[in-house]
Amino acid sequence: MMNTRRNLMVAAVCAVATLPFSAAVAQQATEVQVTYSGGQFQPGEVRAPADKPVVIRIKNLDGKAMEFESKSLRVEKVVAAKSEGVINVRALKPGRYEFFDDFNEKARGSLVVQ
Repeated sequence: MMNTRRNLMVAAVCAVATLPFSAAVAQQATEVQVTYSGGQFQPGEVRAPADKPVVIRIKNLDGKAMEFESKSLRVEKVVAAKSEGVINVRALKPGRYEFFDDFNEKARGSLVVQ
């Protein structure tokens, strides 16, 4: 019984101790915004700094759903018509990461990480 209480207390202290760290990491993410309209991404190229997490905010202005997909980023997300989607991406090394609409592969864009 004593060990259980002690283990619970240690777990609680560890959980509370990591909260400020989690908030700090979340605040370090870079947010980029992309609009999808007329079957195209605007802008067609967005930039983010290397070695920092990235939040991609996609606003779909079209009247039908689209699927944001990137094999190099290892993400895919369906964004309903007239709505917004958010994708959290791990910290990235410098490079060019292509993305497209899986429902309309002519719609392409890229994330350039420097």
